[in-house]
Amino acid sequence: MTDQTRHLLLVEDESALREAVAEQLTDRGYHVEQADSGETAVARLADFAFDIILTDLRLPGIDGSAVVEAAVERYPDIIAIVITGYGTVKDAVDAIKRGARDFVSKPFQIDELLHVLDSALEQRRLRSENAYLRAQLEERYRFEQGIVGKSRPMARLFQLLETVAPTSSTILVTGETGSGKEVVARAIHQHSPRRMQRFVALNCSAIPETLLEAELFGHVRGAFTGAVGNRQGRLEQAHKGTLFLDEVGTMSGALQMKLLRVLQEREFERIGDMHTTKVDVRVIAATNSDLRRMVSDGTFREDLYYRLNVIPVNVPPLRDRRDDISLLAQHFVQVYAEKNGKAIGGCSPAALERLGEYGWPGNVRELENAIERAVVLTRAGHTMIDEDALPREIRDATPGTASATSLTFPIGMPLAEIEMRVIHETLRHTRGDKRLTAKLLGIATRTIYRRLEQTPNGEDGGDDGSDGAPTDGGGDKESND
Repeated sequence: MTDQTRHLLLVEDESALREAVAEQLTDRGYHVEQADSGETAVARLADFAFDIILTDLRLPGIDGSAVVEAAVERYPDIIAIVITGYGTVKDAVDAIKRGARDFVSKPFQIDELLHVLDSALEQRRLRSENAYLRAQLEERYRFEQGIVGKSRPMARLFQLLETVAPTSSTILVTGETGSGKEVVARAIHQHSPRRMQRFVALNCSAIPETLLEAELFGHVRGAFTGAVGNRQGRLEQAHKGTLFLDEVGTMSGALQMKLLRVLQEREFERIGDMHTTKVDVRVIAATNSDLRRMVSDGTFREDLYYRLNVIPVNVPPLRDRRDDISLLAQHFVQVYAEKNGKAIGGCSPAALERLGEYGWPGNVRELENAIERAVVLTRAGHTMIDEDALPREIRDATPGTASATSLTFPIGMPLAEIEMRVIHETLRHTRGDKRLTAKLLGIATRTIYRRLEQTPNGEDGGDDGSDGAPTDGGGDKESND
């Protein structure tokens, strides 16, 4: 604690007690000024902004409660502590109503007083830090609700988004699962001339291939079994607006070809319809796959890749923007404290330290899940999230955990071996949860089972034999995909 945060005005009419307390506090590093009456204290407050006022309640002339009220009115952030020699709860409550932070009763031990002072100073420091974080959130450190950052990678991203959002060009958003690709797409739409029209999202990996075409293009009555009426597809729904195609790399070759035609000609046919429909839509695609490698492998059309990749936008993983962790944590605390009706102002220094040491393989979505869980588990009366409320894997993180979540491979290692190692290491991280592993890797759960069947002895990183529901924070937050 610096000297600038320890200037204290001591108001006490008993000179012997005042001198003794002043001497003890001075020895502990406080800069103490003394006043023997309420009038003297009020006059001194007009000349200097003290950090703390420690005043007896029973004073000649202006009493201690009035001194507290005058101090708080002039300096709202001042720490006011009252001393009562009568031990009456009523006096203390009245002083607290007027702005006092706490009270001590005569006779008191100096250690008791120091504990009250240190606790009050620590609470003010935490409030100040969290107020600073909230101010940052309200300033330039967000491009759109949900995209929060002050790090250099995010500053570059914000600059790029501001440049490309007003255009009509097709955009390809790349990034790891949970890094915030859909949030970026929505921000682009909100800052574009199409903001008053619809933003329509379609997760290509979440819909069976047999239904994806109908979902995208729509169908007419009788086009196939179950088509009992005409239905608009997502393309028509997004007319004049923005169509967001998430995980576009999972599309079949036939569907890729039809999407290519839409991008080239701005027209399509519903399934079973002979009529061609014109459409005015901006397409933003997203993927966590390496489409360039898929083009080389022949699993993704090269012409479609170049049509989609007119303007590439990469969302950095959370491990590459660690300066943003505290800001993001504060943002999610505000969101979930309000949603759950809790008066939680932020995270304690110990909790922030744990958050900063963790590797975040699930990126922003994992951080959001962790904070939501911590808000729910924080007991009533606690205004800060402590490290005990965080998931175990975060509490157990140590410096170096972040690098431990990365893998390195020797040049020339076969791709099949690389793939299997990534799957096994991710399974170890998720404690054998295949569904969460698939979500983190951006692949289907059945792919995990198929790859494990190809492994000798069915090694799976410690799975308990079940497909497992996600453990801590396993909810699917579409907004941060």
